[in-house]
Amino acid sequence: MYDFARLAGFFAAHGVWSVSDGGPLTPLLGYDEVNGQRGMTRFVAEDIAEGARKGREELETNPAGRLRAVLVLDAYIHLESGKVDALIAEAVEYGPAPKKLVIAVPYRPEPFAVHRPKFLEIEGYPDSETGNLADAFFAGVDAHEQGNAVWSAHLDESI
Repeated sequence: MYDFARLAGFFAAHGVWSVSDGGPLTPLLGYDEVNGQRGMTRFVAEDIAEGARKGREELETNPAGRLRAVLVLDAYIHLESGKVDALIAEAVEYGPAPKKLVIAVPYRPEPFAVHRPKFLEIEGYPDSETGNLADAFFAGVDAHEQGNAVWSAHLDESI
């Protein structure tokens, strides 16, 4: 029921693992296929914004007919503490009753730290389901061995 939130957590953890060495994240699209296979596409381009545009287009149009997908981008968000680096995970469940979840995972590049995720948008579920979606998201984080290890070792819940 919350598979798209679990997918978002898995690929957000992959993103955390990727940026933990100090480099920017190449936009990536993680997905679950109809046949049960999981995959990932990175959108390498001359300009990261162009890669993000291509990833967003694929997420929105779903040309391969996937069950669900998540686009993970390196961006900034504005919090009470100011402008911070964040990975933005935009997950969708395709189908007759589409669902969408957008989560920001703030992080600090130097020294590396990961902060508590922020739920930015939920479509297709009532607010009462936020806790279940969060549980599924963190189950996905836990399922990514390397990403979960980095996330756990560098967690800073001050933000």
